[in-house]
Amino acid sequence: MRSRGQGIGGGVRYGSAAEVVERVLAVQAQDVRAAALGIRARADGLTAADVRRALEEDRTIVRAWFLRGTLHTVPSADLHWLLGLLGPHFLRLGARRYRELGLDEDLCDRAEAVLVKALGDHGPATRAELTEHLARIGVAPRGQAPFHLIRRAALRGLVCHGPERDGEATFVLLTDWLPSRKDGPRGEAAETELARRYLRAHAPASPEDFASWSGLPMTAARRAWRTLGAAGHLTPCRIGDEASTLPTERVPEMDLTPPAAPDVRLLPAYDDYLVGYRSRALSVPAAHERQVWPGGGQIRPAVVADGLARGTWTWRTSSTDTDVSLFAPDSEEAAALAKGIATESADIARFLGSPR
Repeated sequence: MRSRGQGIGGGVRYGSAAEVVERVLAVQAQDVRAAALGIRARADGLTAADVRRALEEDRTIVRAWFLRGTLHTVPSADLHWLLGLLGPHFLRLGARRYRELGLDEDLCDRAEAVLVKALGDHGPATRAELTEHLARIGVAPRGQAPFHLIRRAALRGLVCHGPERDGEATFVLLTDWLPSRKDGPRGEAAETELARRYLRAHAPASPEDFASWSGLPMTAARRAWRTLGAAGHLTPCRIGDEASTLPTERVPEMDLTPPAAPDVRLLPAYDDYLVGYRSRALSVPAAHERQVWPGGGQIRPAVVADGLARGTWTWRTSSTDTDVSLFAPDSEEAAALAKGIATESADIARFLGSPR
């Protein structure tokens, strides 16, 4: 059910980048190429150029800092209410780090004014270019201070990622890039909407899973669960010995028969399916967890079949092919996965525009 909800199982695929992102709400995007490949894994027939067009021309999806204070691609229609909910929370959590970097409120405010003026006067700018502007008011160009000041401006709803330039990300004023929207939920209603959208794509799941995914406190997660439950939108269930929850609208999926052949997807590094829960137990076999999560904040690309990681993979640019390492499979399992892996590998080449 989790893999179906995420569009990576049960034969489910979507038709456009905007449709994928609207369904899952957020695609982790600190690695631009990995984020695009995550959209590909959930879609049918997309190309990397299609994803870039959705980001830069159609602007139906947008990249900025959201869940857990981390870069994500989200639907443009949801940006303002998401920032209204998540921005203040992660700004509060980041206050100590600002102080550690010597960024007091006065310097932060002056830096914000510099960033807004630079982008307003000159248009899209890279991080290096914005760092040069910040250096003129005394912000050390080396170290993490420029990054945190740019991120702070994004969390405050002033800037977001704009068009790529020669393969490098740029930043733009949010008001220049997307129309301002005053609609959308606020406060506790926004918490509830975020929980509803999370469950639509991740259920069965618990409030603890939601808090881990969103970065919001458990008090907010439990409050959202109570609100959804009181409205009749939740159905309790169990995963092993643990209490969990389904959106009532998804209960009929429990009777669906899984496809006879495994639904194989090659998920990229940092894929949302692998970070969407507090526990990895249902997505990665415990004996092989370190192969997907080696430490140091890394999450490797995973071969996933029917929602369970069966191995890891890398893209060999020299031969435009995938290098797959399965988790000690028997010959029968390897044969069952081989066709799906070959199909996915060919689709990645097509997506990237690589000749085969």
